Amino acid sequence: MEKPKLDIIGDWSEYKLQILKKYAEAYVKIVKSRFKYIYIDAFAGAGMHISKTTGDIVSGSPLNALNIEFPFDEYHFIDLDGVKVELLKDLSKDKSSVYIYQGDCNEILLDKVFPRVKYEDYRRGLCLLDPYGLHLNWSVIKKAGEMKSVEIFLNFPIMDINMNAIKRNPEKVTSEQAMRMTRYWGDESWKDVAYSSNGMLFEDMKGKTDNETLAEAFRKRLINDAGFKIVPKPIALKNTTGATLYYLYFASQANVAGKIVGDIFKSHN
Repeated sequence: MEKPKLDIIGDWSEYKLQILKKYAEAYVKIVKSRFKYIYIDAFAGAGMHISKTTGDIVSGSPLNALNIEFPFDEYHFIDLDGVKVELLKDLSKDKSSVYIYQGDCNEILLDKVFPRVKYEDYRRGLCLLDPYGLHLNWSVIKKAGEMKSVEIFLNFPIMDINMNAIKRNPEKVTSEQAMRMTRYWGDESWKDVAYSSNGMLFEDMKGKTDNETLAEAFRKRLINDAGFKIVPKPIALKNTTGATLYYLYFASQANVAGKIVGDIFKSHN
């Protein structure tokens, strides 16, 4: 097997991993008494990373989920990279509750994984949607909300969006980049949010809106269009210069889940 090249992650990614682990440890104790509880990692990677700060090996979200005190009933790990998938298989080879898939998570989640988390079967799922960029389809997010049995942690890749899909001059955005944004957002309504005449000298002029405005519009979309009941304000994950790389969202149907995540977000903010 080809030796995998582990991803080097910054502080912001380590914070994110801490948040996910804290939530899983807290909420699984509540849910497992009533339901089969399933963990889903759509961009699982190799299961471990290298810390940019220390150079040490850092457990990724799959290993953190596998090693919590009260384990999930099932684990589903997905990644495009065949080498990373083989490492995941090796790391979890003694665990019959682990299912590993190589391929596009947009297809695998809808066709193979989400059908195992049906509300009427007394199953509930925690799904991590953690793309590096705009590599996720809105159909996956919307399906999770419609099912009422799947809650999500979701990375909103604002740096990729600002670099490629939303520019100060919209004419410089290629059709390919605009389509990536549309697939993630779900329709072209993002264009109305991304460019606004507010604060402009003339009404027919439009300028690029700020990150917070776009993030809040997407939060409302998770509620109004995807059907999630509980969507706290996302936490901004920033690099060492203070630039926001991602917004980390949590979306669920359960009030108690929102309370737990809200407290965790506050502690990390």
